[in-house]
Amino acid sequence: MSQSLNLNQHAAAAPAFDSARWQARLDELLAAHHIPGASLAVLADGGIHELASGILHTGTGVGATTDSVFQIGSISKGYTATLVVLLADAGKLDLNAPVVDVLPDFAVADAVATGTITVRQLLNHTSGIEGDFVSDTGRGDDCLARYVEGVRDVGLTNPPGATMSYSSTAYNVLGRIVEVATGLTWDEALKEMLCDPLGLAHTMTLPEEVLRFRAAMGHMGEPGKAPVPTPLWNMLPRSAGPYGGISATAADVVRFARLFIDGGTAPDGTRVLSAGAVEAMLTREVEMPDQWFLGAHWGLGWGLFEWDGARGFGHDGSTFGQLAYLRAIPEAGIALALLTNGGGAAPKVFETLCRELTAELAGVAMPGFGPAEGAPAVDPGQLAVDTAPFVGGYRREGFLMTVTDRPAGEGVLQVKYEGADGLKDTFDPLYWNLVPVSHTPSKTVFAGRRNEKDAWIPVVFYALADGSRYVHFGVRATAKSA
Repeated sequence: MSQSLNLNQHAAAAPAFDSARWQARLDELLAAHHIPGASLAVLADGGIHELASGILHTGTGVGATTDSVFQIGSISKGYTATLVVLLADAGKLDLNAPVVDVLPDFAVADAVATGTITVRQLLNHTSGIEGDFVSDTGRGDDCLARYVEGVRDVGLTNPPGATMSYSSTAYNVLGRIVEVATGLTWDEALKEMLCDPLGLAHTMTLPEEVLRFRAAMGHMGEPGKAPVPTPLWNMLPRSAGPYGGISATAADVVRFARLFIDGGTAPDGTRVLSAGAVEAMLTREVEMPDQWFLGAHWGLGWGLFEWDGARGFGHDGSTFGQLAYLRAIPEAGIALALLTNGGGAAPKVFETLCRELTAELAGVAMPGFGPAEGAPAVDPGQLAVDTAPFVGGYRREGFLMTVTDRPAGEGVLQVKYEGADGLKDTFDPLYWNLVPVSHTPSKTVFAGRRNEKDAWIPVVFYALADGSRYVHFGVRATAKSA
């Protein structure tokens, strides 16, 4: 049975999208959680439904509209991955080849890893390359080439292929691969190969392009408090494009996701990506140590989840004061994108909307994450865990995590997260209190949050095959250093 027939059958069975009711719900959630503004787009019953609420900037009071443009942050990685897979599908790249076969000048600080890291490992976040290397290499078309030159001083979080650790650095290398394979800048390749064929007229990468539209300003603030505007619209340099530099409307993000729901074709029937390439990107490549943050597995560019037997894909994105979310369930023919301009409770707003929308439109229950029902936030409940092996320092480039027992021998851990190296003292230390959730000989999962208004997040302690200890936090692996 064809994909389109499946979608048509689901559209006939699913309830019609009630725009008025969901608009009221979006308004209600933003007001309750102090989110200045947001745009929501939902692919359902065969069409894209667009909603907006709030304001784009608390200093100006300009209202958010469905054609307002937000920064989508790391959702940009899905676009870069698609460009790479498209080129591989056309025979211009070999995903299993070493990166140096495509970029002879590519290098990281580890000489052995330099020759073995593959394009596929960059895509599925198993390259081991330290993930948060930021380098402003200027506004010129050579910014990615110059960025990759700086990567030669970047170290590894783990041996290549040993574990999954989210790497923005790897995606900038992928962006440079796109440039070498096409002879275009990454920005040009994105436009010619994806935006134009898919009709993404409100998707862009450069600030002078954003100025043509109503643009959201980021805001910062703790959950439960009114946030304030950020001092700058965007702190990312042009060289951050492939891993986080796209701005778009929520509807355009959903249009992009629809490419994978429709089996690789544009709405007008033009084939943009082969069905085999779509399947490859949505195939489980890597099991996540943290099975909850985006999904239990990673594919080529996408986090992959399964809710009530229904498989889906998605990605989150964050920039300075803006948070973006995308989830899609192909077999149900639905996708939703929520773009927000700040507020510490944006994750809770998204989780609430996503859970309610997918339940109604796809009949699936989005799983929650946290300690056992009724377990106090500072008590391990019935789960006895020896915390001694986890206590200590965990370090990766730019960041230090210090894990300590809570006072009075309560058996609950606390994580202190602070900048190190070049990021030392660039932000106030953050603290998460951890409650154990599950324990096996190979992996112990804790639920962490900073305060009672925060959503629970997974913090996973585990060991690699060589016995080295790691913590998986924020989808990144960090080795124990002390």
